[in-house]
Amino acid sequence: MRPPFSSFLFLIFLTACTSQPDFSTPRAFDLLPYITSTPVTPLRTPPSLVAAETPLPTPTPFPYTVQQGETISSIALKFGVSIDELLAANPEVNPSAMSIGTVLQIPSKPQNLSGEATPTPAPFTVEQVACYSTANRGMWCFVLAHNDTADFMENLSAQVTLVDSNGALIATQTALLPLNILPSNTSLPLTAYFPPEIPLNAEPRVQVLTAIRLLPGDARYLSATLHDTLVEVQAGGHFAQVSGEVRLPAESAPAAQVWVAAVAYDEQGHVVGVRRWEGGGIQPGGSLRFEMTVASLGGVVKRVEFAVEARP
Repeated sequence: MRPPFSSFLFLIFLTACTSQPDFSTPRAFDLLPYITSTPVTPLRTPPSLVAAETPLPTPTPFPYTVQQGETISSIALKFGVSIDELLAANPEVNPSAMSIGTVLQIPSKPQNLSGEATPTPAPFTVEQVACYSTANRGMWCFVLAHNDTADFMENLSAQVTLVDSNGALIATQTALLPLNILPSNTSLPLTAYFPPEIPLNAEPRVQVLTAIRLLPGDARYLSATLHDTLVEVQAGGHFAQVSGEVRLPAESAPAAQVWVAAVAYDEQGHVVGVRRWEGGGIQPGGSLRFEMTVASLGGVVKRVEFAVEARP
């Protein structure tokens, strides 16, 4: 991993270390509803990844929660849609009085009404695709994305289309990262959930939608680091209790928002679970304790990798 640059996100993966004294911790955010599951055999990339120009059904809109400092125009830019398309998908929202926490519906792959050329996503590698059925006949799909460029990437997304054994369409959704950014030489899973009823023989087809390369010096991300991470696998290997500490260097600006992602892998290296913890602020030179439980939707958890993001 390349060294972090000034006033930018620093993402690092760590293995289990010793635990630290308890700090007050904000709540953990459940990225996945971990219920008893019947796993589908993970499918590798070659038969599942399709070219960007391949026509696929349009995915359904997905929800997005407005964060501090965001406007209707910045959100439209973030997801590659026009302001008119975003407003049309959210007719009840007043863009001049949009508050933090407002939930917007983001139109996925909208029609190009202006006729302008569509930007090509920055390239990232899809390392694997794994889908797991849940007890209520829903399905979670993980698309493990790897950034093998020299630049940080933001706003990665992919379209996951489920088809039956005859290639007929079952459903389609947009898969997103648990964090906003993917640094150089790191991997994180894009995640999509399909509500019931999904057949057990459903097979995924994946198409890269968006990815933006960032320039050094982007002040929206701070140099947070992870320390003293601890992983304790429980319940026959289907749950892992994880904890650690997020720190900011003394020369950093204060952080108003901190996210930690924990990714569980099985013995074969397949992603079997993801969870995101959301924390509050950290002062320069300060720290914040995190703790959460990551559950497997598939096999036994053999390792957990961490990623952190801090924003002013």
